Amino acid sequence: MKFKNISILAVTFLLLLTGCTNIDETVYDKYTADDFYGSAQGSDVALASIYNQVAGNWGGVGYAGADNGWYDLNTMCADEQVIPHRNTGDWQLDFARLYKHQWLPTDAMIGNTWNWLYKSIFSANLAVQLLEDGHAEPAKIAEARVLRAFFYYLLMDDWGSVPFYTTNNITVDQIPQASRQEIYDFIVTELTQNVDKLSDTKGGAYYGRFNKWAGYTLLAKVYLNAEVYTGTARWQEALTACNKVTEGGFSLHTGAADSANPLGSKYYELFGDTNPGDETILSMYASVNVVSRNIYGVRTLFGSHGQALFGYSGWNGTIVPKDFYQKYNANDTRIKQFLIGDQGGGVNYTLEVSSLDNPGAPPQAGVRCVKFYPAGTADGGGASNDFPIYRYADILLMIAECNVHLGNAGAAKPFVDQVRERAGLTALAANPTLTDIYNERGFELNWEGHRRQDMIRFGTFLNANLFRGASQDYRKLFPIPTSALDANHNLVQNQGY
Repeated sequence: MKFKNISILAVTFLLLLTGCTNIDETVYDKYTADDFYGSAQGSDVALASIYNQVAGNWGGVGYAGADNGWYDLNTMCADEQVIPHRNTGDWQLDFARLYKHQWLPTDAMIGNTWNWLYKSIFSANLAVQLLEDGHAEPAKIAEARVLRAFFYYLLMDDWGSVPFYTTNNITVDQIPQASRQEIYDFIVTELTQNVDKLSDTKGGAYYGRFNKWAGYTLLAKVYLNAEVYTGTARWQEALTACNKVTEGGFSLHTGAADSANPLGSKYYELFGDTNPGDETILSMYASVNVVSRNIYGVRTLFGSHGQALFGYSGWNGTIVPKDFYQKYNANDTRIKQFLIGDQGGGVNYTLEVSSLDNPGAPPQAGVRCVKFYPAGTADGGGASNDFPIYRYADILLMIAECNVHLGNAGAAKPFVDQVRERAGLTALAANPTLTDIYNERGFELNWEGHRRQDMIRFGTFLNANLFRGASQDYRKLFPIPTSALDANHNLVQNQGY
């Protein structure tokens, strides 16, 4: 796995700060902060301080890759995965409670995600200030602003009305709470004013960074969910932003058969050590035990099965619920990521799961998923699979969705068919409905962090499932953590909590 230059710059700079004991005052006292952060190297160090927050690691930190943070919070409340408590006593109840929509303001995952995002906002605010004071390149300042908008987008999506600040000269107890509409307006303004200033470079130094195409993808996501956020749909604006992404020269990665791939198809290269640049728009870099990690392959398998496949024990955690798995067509290349039935060596994964929490599931109950089949340097603490935050298949399905909402279902069909045909399926027999697109998004983007948002937008998030009845409307938002309310008495808790 290659290192990313921007992260290495940050590490190097920190070593310089902490490792030098004999500093020549006549040189360094004249090298001001403004001079440094206005330089090419210094501006990259400022940006690296923000990107370091994206990388997932222990303690609920980061976008994805580890556990008990944003990824788990936003995927296990949906229909695509859950970690059941086992009747042998393994695994905490938090994941099952998420799936059953029983979370509380005191839950650790909610607090972890909130704290991570506000730490990221603090880093972004500081970087914006340093870059602006140093008169850095406009593209670098724009990148910091877009990153800050990205974090506020995640906050708005999960909590609605949240504390809002853009300079760090305020104490936590005084940060005002802005409405969801105000946060939305800020994000749209920041993106529309800055995205075109971003680099249009793909890969290389911009692998894992917000370039113009990633910026437009973020803007498209914000517009796609505008009706949820503000009550006013923005389908045409979302479509326009998606069309800008198509100018970046992306294409679907091949889905050709590949006997050398553990899952038999080059499609799964999309989730390997390095995400292919033909389709991937924005990645989260991972190199286990160096920076970030990806635990999702090892976390799903039973202990001895992981040992047999990878050389280290599986955690026997995440499963795919029966009703989600059964939607897949048997001829779909994407069904190869799921493991069910006899795996040899005394391992037999059953489709039925009788309980998630009391008394819990038997040790080998539940379909397993190795979409992120461990790649690169890997051990019992995870693997080095990079995580695709945004990819072109998502854009194609977003274009289709916008067209259907705008009354152009015929124009939507080729975009859905491209995704289906790459997966080895036939084209749709008729123009796609919103249900067709919703289902295809589930088939294509499962375990990639989009499902909760999709379910809310398509109106299915509150529906009953095999383990709970229908949920109340307030569950579309998470509660502000109790710790945040204790720290800032000006905050108003979300309704229902």
